[in-house]
Amino acid sequence: MTDLNAYRARVGEWLAANTEPRAEARRGDPLGLGREFTPDVLAAERALQRRLHEAGYAGITVPEEYGGQGLTPAHQQVFGEEARPYVLPDFGLMGHVCFDVCIPTMLAHASPEFLARRIPAILSGDDLYAEYFSEPDAGSDLAGVRTRAVRRDDGTWLLSGSKTWTSGGHYADYGMCLARTDWDQPKHRGLTWFAVPATAPGVTVRRIKQITGDADFCEEFFDDVVLTDDDVIGTVGEGWKVTQTMLFYERGGGTSGSVRSRDESGTAGRGRSPVAPDLVRVAAEAGRDADPAVRDVIARAHVDDLARAALGARLGELIAADPAKAAGYASYGKLAGGHFDPVRARAAMRAGGASAIAWEATAADGAVGGEDAQPPAAEVASAQLLNSRFLSIAGGTNEVQRNAIGERVLGLPREPAFDTRKPFNEVLKDARTWNGQVG
Repeated sequence: MTDLNAYRARVGEWLAANTEPRAEARRGDPLGLGREFTPDVLAAERALQRRLHEAGYAGITVPEEYGGQGLTPAHQQVFGEEARPYVLPDFGLMGHVCFDVCIPTMLAHASPEFLARRIPAILSGDDLYAEYFSEPDAGSDLAGVRTRAVRRDDGTWLLSGSKTWTSGGHYADYGMCLARTDWDQPKHRGLTWFAVPATAPGVTVRRIKQITGDADFCEEFFDDVVLTDDDVIGTVGEGWKVTQTMLFYERGGGTSGSVRSRDESGTAGRGRSPVAPDLVRVAAEAGRDADPAVRDVIARAHVDDLARAALGARLGELIAADPAKAAGYASYGKLAGGHFDPVRARAAMRAGGASAIAWEATAADGAVGGEDAQPPAAEVASAQLLNSRFLSIAGGTNEVQRNAIGERVLGLPREPAFDTRKPFNEVLKDARTWNGQVG
């Protein structure tokens, strides 16, 4: 269907007839952190995802041969705009990783046979993929991963090692896992990606408790997990190319077949944007909305919201116009989130004052009212404060983004490094005695 107006009408009719209106605030954190995905919750979300897929609204831009619709990004945008007022499948932060990062990365690098087997099951909600990416000794320096996959004489692979900070790893069905398959190559070579079943023998998943008391992230341990060539994503030994693509999408540099609406703030939509509605609400509930100082805080936050929305639109244009610099441009958006999220979180606390630190318990805090009950604005503000440093670390730190911008966009020379050309096994040996001198 090429007529976007007709497509919009069809989408609107289907959504009105088959989905529920979305409450103003289903949960307290815009990142989706803190929601407990029990088996019943997960089953309901999978069922809704399956309904969307069967109706043709999952994988809108994914090729038809892989279970998608083969339509344009414009169709995806139309669906997102029409779907904004409705409840869509929500798999938390792992859902973003699965649909907005893993699928487009697979489409860019995996074999047609792999895609034909795997993508339809993701789009239908049967299989959800997390990222088995960072490690205790390889976070910002992702090329330094030590999880290893060794090919055996029978052609299978044995995976061993560990990963950490996996979003939603405890309810994922698979993990896209970066492993080292050749230790005689320099660190950016000899890497390979695998699709690892989360319930395979030898896989142990443990949840990590956060400052909020929630446990949205996990660590995984691999003890001789058996994999096959059917699990390989991309070309053996060329996993860094896959990594670069994944980081591009992880940092918001593209769109995919996700059914989720990416714009939930209202600041990036067409027309006049509301003035920081979350801050207005926290100030009103605290009885501080008439305070001139508070109103100034809200106005400044609104200006920041508009600037970030304009930056996002501009980056989209630059990425489309100059794909060679797309990864560097994506770093601008990631850096903006890492910088301004803490600023905005502090603004909410200033708007709410003492009421944003302690508040009266309501039905939304307990079992009464369910997850669709609107939580107190102060609870939302406090959750945002505790999670506000998330984007300054996850997906590459602010410092990593600045390096990427300097090198890939501004053309500055790379920082000196002693380990980029040596075989990785020698890097590990030399690191024990390195004195900090380069060259």
